[in-house]
Amino acid sequence: MAERHPLADEDVHFSRVLARAVLEDLTRPGDRVLDPFAGFGTTLLVAEDLGRTAVGVELLPERCAAAAAAAPASIVVLGDARDLRGLVDGPFDLVLTSPPYMATDDGPEDPLSGYTGTSSYEGYLAELRGILAQCLDLLTPEGHLVVNVANIDTGERYTPLAWDVGRLLGEVGRLTQDVFVCWDRPWHDLAGDYLLVARPRRAQSSA
Repeated sequence: MAERHPLADEDVHFSRVLARAVLEDLTRPGDRVLDPFAGFGTTLLVAEDLGRTAVGVELLPERCAAAAAAAPASIVVLGDARDLRGLVDGPFDLVLTSPPYMATDDGPEDPLSGYTGTSSYEGYLAELRGILAQCLDLLTPEGHLVVNVANIDTGERYTPLAWDVGRLLGEVGRLTQDVFVCWDRPWHDLAGDYLLVARPRRAQSSA
């Protein structure tokens, strides 16, 4: 089912149903949940509904305010996820997020800077790698990082973004699962939508 916040330009594909499925599977009431790209607060809202303690980080002030309004019992921090360890205190039982996407044939606008700075696809991936590493560092030994990300087909070029993010997760942590997300209608430029699950390397001996 399509969801669109009044401030959003388009329907969001990171839905409350998707967040609920992950939270119910990987957390228990009272667990701490982090979303470093909080957006309009989907993760935080669902976490609150399920009795979890939620923290979100959001770069854009208007979205930060919207997330705080949607999830008033959560902590919402205005800040840049690239400085995640300086913005929030761990540990967390789950990090659940969907980062802003970039395709190889996009312009130079940097998604991680709110599309105000400039970057390249390679630069975007390098900075995203650093954010993912921080997410894993903030987890409990038994915690999980779940990233919702899709491959992109603009019609001109195919960008294996989900596979590239999976590679990054394998470099900074231990990629344990990929779940294909099936939708009831196709999204105009998404060639395959996934939930990628990773754990800290330090958890390998106890898994």
